[in-house]
Amino acid sequence: MVIERTNKEIIFRLPVDIDIAGLQRIVDYLKYKETILKSEANEEQANELADESKKRWWAENKTRFIK
Repeated sequence: MVIERTNKEIIFRLPVDIDIAGLQRIVDYLKYKETILKSEANEEQANELADESKKRWWAENKTRFIK
């Protein structure tokens, strides 16, 4: 893995055989961090959004854990 910082962005270079599902979770987290930097929402609103996201994730993934 290589991490490069330019004046405007940070670039990650990863091997092609990396676990895509795990990478997607990291990307989702980074999008979240980017969004909250720009947000004017308060903590309660952020918690509500997090709860909604967790519910949606569970609805989409529960079959992976409950058979």
